[in-house]
Amino acid sequence: MTERITQIIQQLEREYGRTLRYSTKTPIQQLIYTVLSQRTNAADNKAAFVSMWEHFGSWENIMCAPVDELTKAIAASNYPEVKAPRIKLILKQIYEERGNFDLSFLQKMVILEASQWLMQLPGVGHKTTTFLLLFVFRMPVLPVDTHVHRVSQRTGIISTKVTEGKAHQILLQLLPRAADELLNYHVLLFKHGRRICTWRQPMCKQCTISAHCLSFQKKQDLFMKYSARIG
Repeated sequence: MTERITQIIQQLEREYGRTLRYSTKTPIQQLIYTVLSQRTNAADNKAAFVSMWEHFGSWENIMCAPVDELTKAIAASNYPEVKAPRIKLILKQIYEERGNFDLSFLQKMVILEASQWLMQLPGVGHKTTTFLLLFVFRMPVLPVDTHVHRVSQRTGIISTKVTEGKAHQILLQLLPRAADELLNYHVLLFKHGRRICTWRQPMCKQCTISAHCLSFQKKQDLFMKYSARIG
């Protein structure tokens, strides 16, 4: 791991603490919870999941529920009209292939095999797959969401030209290949991106890693040039 990344992580750990908290949900719970979380804040995501479970009470009932009824149950989540049929299709395919909703068999697979199995489910992409494999099965993979991607770019850990889809491959080459370290990196950058290094108006004056931030340094350079010009 480069000295730059080490310093950034150490500073964020001083700010937020080291994170080694994995998911306590079952694999199927975490899978559907992650699907519901897409473009939805944590509070609304939790409300949608609780509402869905209280209304239907079992995965089989959710799988067999009318789409409009499930859509209403998960209304707290953004785009429920998209997520409801997707959830039904995911549950249906799992049940048809496995005869139940138990995904614990993935633990015995190698990462590539488990990833391929999950990504053949309707609407399940790399981000959802890596989140499930890391947070539930503790496999050494790295979910890269918009916050992790943004902070990694602004701090110069990855290039601004690296897409979110390709970022995980590059970051895996830079970070220790241990689940605990990858989990810690993901959560630290997620928290910082959500609280401080936001997309529209990053709070650079409150940022504890601004000294390592290339984006902040560019802003400072532009300000100095502007000040010198008008001075």
